[in-house]
Amino acid sequence: MQIVIIGSGNVAYHLAKAFVLKGIPLAQIFGRNEKELNKISEELNISYSTEELADADLYIICVSDNSVENVSKIITEKDCLVAHTSGSLPKEILVGEFRKSSFYPLQTFSKSKELDYSNIPFFIEAENEKDKNLLFEVASKISKNVMESTHEKRKYIHLTAVFACNFVNHLFSRAKEISDSQKIPFDYFLPLIDETVQKIHEIDPKSAQTGPAVRNDVRILELHEQLLKDDSLEIYKTMNHSIQKMYEL
Repeated sequence: MQIVIIGSGNVAYHLAKAFVLKGIPLAQIFGRNEKELNKISEELNISYSTEELADADLYIICVSDNSVENVSKIITEKDCLVAHTSGSLPKEILVGEFRKSSFYPLQTFSKSKELDYSNIPFFIEAENEKDKNLLFEVASKISKNVMESTHEKRKYIHLTAVFACNFVNHLFSRAKEISDSQKIPFDYFLPLIDETVQKIHEIDPKSAQTGPAVRNDVRILELHEQLLKDDSLEIYKTMNHSIQKMYEL
């Protein structure tokens, strides 16, 4: 089976790397950013192109959600399967006479960070049983955690991921701004962050909540508000309000 990955960003890189590590041959990685494609090509020994899309049985589109529809239009083959990797888009966003599907890896990807691909959940959706089985076979060579998911369910999976990952990481960034402003090394907080994340492997997040908001410690909440300004103050108030509402304080 001939497989082509379309894209040169974080998801494209990691998916290509996962395929190579598991001995899944890639016919090509295709995209418009020649500099990034060349880096991926040299590291993983994959042929690449910015101009001519190779023939394939399976095309996996790894681009931003805004670009998926337009990128799919470059695939003119009819007897092929095309999958996007978006968490929120329906497979019907793909434009062409080919068979449509989704191949969603639930993970945060950065090119500079190594990943254990075997633990990444993959969510599969296809138009027919044959294509679903094919995608399951491919994903199962990478991960031990492969599941079928409808678009409706996948939307909520992605929404949950935004809360659990993107928002949390933004709070890390805001926390670092505060520590940097006072010349406090952010490394001091890494054991706390690690324990917070590790704890929810064993305890339900709601039961694991600590801090002045859940204690309704008004004195400390007011003190913290005096130390903050602008966006960080609004975030602080919003988060504390959400915590207090959850615990009906």
